[in-house]
Amino acid sequence: MKTINKNVVMLGLVSYFTDFASAMITPILPIFIVTVLHEGMDKLGLIVAVATFISYGLRVVSGYIADRFELVKPLVVGGYILSALSKPLFGFAHDYIAVGILRSAERFGKGVRSAPKDVLISSYSQKESSGKTFGFHKTLDLAGELSGALFLFLMLYFFGQNETVMRNVFFATLIPGILGVFVVLFFVKDIQKNPQRVADLSLKLTPNDKQTISQLLFYFLFSMFALDSAFFAMEAKSIGIATLIIPLLFIVSTTTQGLTSYYFGILSDKIGVKKVMGFAYMSGVLSQFFLYLQTPLFTWIAYGFLGLFTVISLNANRSLIAKNADNKGLVFGIFYACVALFGAVGAYIFGVIWQEYGMDLSLVLSLIFTMCITLAFFIRGKQNG
Repeated sequence: MKTINKNVVMLGLVSYFTDFASAMITPILPIFIVTVLHEGMDKLGLIVAVATFISYGLRVVSGYIADRFELVKPLVVGGYILSALSKPLFGFAHDYIAVGILRSAERFGKGVRSAPKDVLISSYSQKESSGKTFGFHKTLDLAGELSGALFLFLMLYFFGQNETVMRNVFFATLIPGILGVFVVLFFVKDIQKNPQRVADLSLKLTPNDKQTISQLLFYFLFSMFALDSAFFAMEAKSIGIATLIIPLLFIVSTTTQGLTSYYFGILSDKIGVKKVMGFAYMSGVLSQFFLYLQTPLFTWIAYGFLGLFTVISLNANRSLIAKNADNKGLVFGIFYACVALFGAVGAYIFGVIWQEYGMDLSLVLSLIFTMCITLAFFIRGKQNG
């Protein structure tokens, strides 16, 4: 821990407050859309698809700007401000269009800040310890998610699970959101400018950049066919788990991530990203498998494996880019843009399948395709030695 730069610590604190606010919304927003606003699963899938595409697709633009003009901290600050101000407005939404617009705005803020934030973290980490640095940052990020989900549970427990309480929870996200903006604005330093960088940087993908991106293909495909957390929440609701309990399911996922993030970050530095990603894919398949079984106990287990897949894969891929890419901001942006494209398509398709043909078909298709992608990953890894 002593080797973690204080700017990374401050960025972790910013993520703590921001994800505190996000976790107050994420577990109940799908339920709010489907059961309070009485919209279908196809509408939920559409909202997830659009928000995912905006959140991740925009990162290629912000990553390019961060590299080309060394405009890093302003993008990070602007992104956090937009997210902080848009979340409370969910409390005023009365149809899926309003929710979609607000979710897109909130995700727009995340898209603006994410690639530049990764550039900041990379600039303040040692090259051979980037996995550990990203793992540490993600741990604080996850602590915020855990705190927010616990706060949501307590609100639902003491005040009820009705529409009024949900809207008041949305309004309350303003407080942690503003705290995060304050920290990033006054306690995080920008990168050191290089006067020759803008003149010399062509921002064309180098062979190292292309090789790095090619190694991410399996992750992009997996992101398309693995069900989003919104679908996990609706599965839990569909099999009889009360709205009050659903935040606790997210706490299981978040706690799993928090307990393993730093360790697997170090492990990716020691044994390599490929081996760690193999474990991540297996965890992802198991999450889909236990969700497919459709019993409360196995749904709890599914959330645990979802947490493992999420944190291990994200940290490993970010570490891979930090270590191998030349134009880091651009490659981070392309990484997130591809996740956006594949994730958005998958969310929309599974939303329509769920609405038209039922939950069972969605679950079994997700399981089959994620298993096939994981098998292909191991076969290719064995062929490449």
